[in-house]
Amino acid sequence: MEKLQKNKLNLIILGIVLAFVLLISMIFVSNYNSVVRLEEEINESSGNIEVSQKRRMDLIPNYVDSVQDYKKFEKETLEEITKARSQSDNGDVEGAAKTLSLVVEKYPDLKSSDLYKNLQFELATTENDIASYRRVYNADVKDYNKKIKSFPTNVILDIMGYESKDFEFTKYENNAIDSPDNLFE
Repeated sequence: MEKLQKNKLNLIILGIVLAFVLLISMIFVSNYNSVVRLEEEINESSGNIEVSQKRRMDLIPNYVDSVQDYKKFEKETLEEITKARSQSDNGDVEGAAKTLSLVVEKYPDLKSSDLYKNLQFELATTENDIASYRRVYNADVKDYNKKIKSFPTNVILDIMGYESKDFEFTKYENNAIDSPDNLFE
């Protein structure tokens, strides 16, 4: 009977030790996984910033080229209309009417102002996206830094030999050089 009670006591102690080891293991794994998840969120946020900046650098100059081409096209059309008006003023009404008629047939819908509005919209949208992604990135960096510096995570990571990453906060001034300048020169 005494042996039976001793075996029960040993089983209870073993169960408590195993439960404690399991609990500690779960805490270690949970903390490690949350740090890895935060690192991945930072990487994703950084990638979103890069994608938006690339979009700005690709899309905006191409859009500006389109606007400039259309601006040139409208200028040439306006010159033809002015030529027709001059012909009219010089008494060549028939020649002026022909020229004007050809211009209207060739270019019935001149709307560079819509292109400028679209360009402004694209610029604003892209800049807002970049600013938003920077805010998310900075929030992710803050969460990561708080997590790796807080107890018990900092102790657990030290025990596991984890090397924390040094993520820097992004600032708008540092990325201002990526902004397109002198778009219409």
